[in-house]
Amino acid sequence: MERTFAIIKPDAVAAGQSGAILALIQKAGFRVVGMKQKRLSQIEAENFYGVHRERPFYGSLVKFMTEGPVVVLALEAEDAIRKWRDTMGATNPANAAEGTIRKMFATSIERNCVHGSDAPETAAVEIPFFFAAAELL
Repeated sequence: MERTFAIIKPDAVAAGQSGAILALIQKAGFRVVGMKQKRLSQIEAENFYGVHRERPFYGSLVKFMTEGPVVVLALEAEDAIRKWRDTMGATNPANAAEGTIRKMFATSIERNCVHGSDAPETAAVEIPFFFAAAELL
């Protein structure tokens, strides 16, 4: 079993899509081992997305991620990282496959409703950023 990290972003939470996204996560065969709703502080968003600090979209990404509540998740499944990325769909919803979360709910490449770890090394950093070991089932 592998674990991955996911965020239901502020756009999807504000649109009332969290429940539908969670249902799709479970339908895809993931076990939710950690979940919380929270509002990211400026510092949390800056640190979490620090890998993108030099990119032109960094400032707007931090602003977007702090504009409202998010749902952070630790997910478990066989090949969870690849499986979650397939379930999310392409970063740009215009390029996402039919039936993927981003195709169904995202409105743009910047407001793409969900985040997911892209590698085991990333998941190993992202999960403990939001969850203490004792919080995971």
